Amino acid sequence: MEQEVIGRIVQGDRDAFRSLYDEYFDYAMRTAMLVTKNGEWAKDAVQETFLRVYRNSWQYDPSKPFKPWFYCILLRECYRVMEREKKVVPFGEQLERIGVEPNLPDASLDLYDALQSLNDMYRIPLILKYLHDYSEREIADMLELNVNTLKSRLHAGREKMRDRLGGEPYGSKA
Repeated sequence: MEQEVIGRIVQGDRDAFRSLYDEYFDYAMRTAMLVTKNGEWAKDAVQETFLRVYRNSWQYDPSKPFKPWFYCILLRECYRVMEREKKVVPFGEQLERIGVEPNLPDASLDLYDALQSLNDMYRIPLILKYLHDYSEREIADMLELNVNTLKSRLHAGREKMRDRLGGEPYGSKA
């Protein structure tokens, strides 16, 4: 479906772009919120992502899946916005701004807090793998990493999550 829509966008069909936007906006916002940890930054990243998709739709390779291409652009925009804002906002104020309080049950809130406390190098691969269900190859391509490096980061991220959530090391006796 995306290949057809992108083809129509390349030809200047604004309705096709609107349908793409409607289909991916919520998904993109949730991802951007998890990555940037800030609602305003997430909005900026998502807006710029859709602008880049529109302007660069001619570069999309229809022989490849659309979602990884889209999320590669989204992740780059999230990183760009975070870098830009890091230079503008004092650190103390930045810490206050990342206090996102989602409307989740307590267990989910603990999981959310543990995930958000991770360094980006662990958090983003975990989000893409377990929340968006991408394969390790797709994630490695999106993040421009070797697959083995990605596997190491996923493993380390899972270990850090386990530690933050108070779990037992794998193989230990209770």
